[in-house]
Amino acid sequence: MTHRLPALDWLRGIVMVLMAIDHASASWNAGRLVTDSPFLYEAGMALPTGQFLTRWITHLCAPTFLFLAGTSLALSAERRARAGTPAAAIDRDMLARGLIICGLDPLFISFVWWMGVPLVQVLFAIGASMILMIPLRRLATAWHVGIGIGLLAASEILIGVDVTLNGGSPSLVGGLLLSGGQFPWLLVIYPVLPWMAMMMLGWTLGRQMLAVQGDDPLFRSTRRLLTGWGLAALALFAVVRGLNAYGNMRLLREDGSWIQWLHFSKYPPALSFGAFELGLMALLLASLIGVQNRLGDRSRSTNPLLVFGQTAFFFYLLHIPLLDFSARLLGQHRVLGLGATYAATLAVLVVLYPACLWYRRYKAAHRGSWLRFI
Repeated sequence: MTHRLPALDWLRGIVMVLMAIDHASASWNAGRLVTDSPFLYEAGMALPTGQFLTRWITHLCAPTFLFLAGTSLALSAERRARAGTPAAAIDRDMLARGLIICGLDPLFISFVWWMGVPLVQVLFAIGASMILMIPLRRLATAWHVGIGIGLLAASEILIGVDVTLNGGSPSLVGGLLLSGGQFPWLLVIYPVLPWMAMMMLGWTLGRQMLAVQGDDPLFRSTRRLLTGWGLAALALFAVVRGLNAYGNMRLLREDGSWIQWLHFSKYPPALSFGAFELGLMALLLASLIGVQNRLGDRSRSTNPLLVFGQTAFFFYLLHIPLLDFSARLLGQHRVLGLGATYAATLAVLVVLYPACLWYRRYKAAHRGSWLRFI
């Protein structure tokens, strides 16, 4: 394969739009529902359908973002290696990019969403995962699959061990790596290891894509692989959620309603959460590759999903302060409802579309600059 798959960028663009909905809700929505954690939900709490679905549709974002980051990282690193770039140079670039992305949460996002202490969330998890991938990228694909699935499956046990050894609460190391948690000087929302597991699984897709020569075989084989992965992951979700025991991070179903089936733990990510979201992502990506195959060269480079997907970090860093500061400036911070949430989402997409078009052109014209790390 000699060029990137637009389907990857379309999917990344979709999750950026969904992410904007969640962050618009965080800034504008007085009734925002955040119960997707055993630490935030108490049995019997109300789960209003509109608020629940507005939050639930955004669960696809972080797993997809981590997975596609792994895919893109594999495509970039292994292409460069095949072109003769020394391994040390690839490692240095991965380290630099990982450190920059890690630093954006405590040094930038924390000041937008001020919570009294530095915040580490999805950007920290992505950056730390990239750094850990420096040695891990040398492993065979089977090891990536095994470690990725193993971390998702075993994290509940490992969290239990850490909490037991630390007297009933997560240790700082355990919180950073496995469970997340509130500490005196740090709020950890995205622990590294379960999210790194999703990046490792994404890396295996990148390797598979590079292993296939020619567009038609790539489309067919990649779609078959993703479809198989997706169906297997959703079947695993059905078993784990159906048994209603281990694998749900103690956020269990209270009944057989569809809301309770879909009310799983994201913080920290349960096996049921990872299986459902990665399964859904795989089927969606397979479908988008099929759309790309049918469109061929007729796909428009100005498609908003493509533009947002190709400028995802730029979009991410701008949309959060735009949403939060505008709500505060208008005196409407977390006082309105779902209508304002979706109106604010549309507004920020309209405002950022031309900015992202400009940034894409600028970055393409300055490929050797520091912007390649963002």
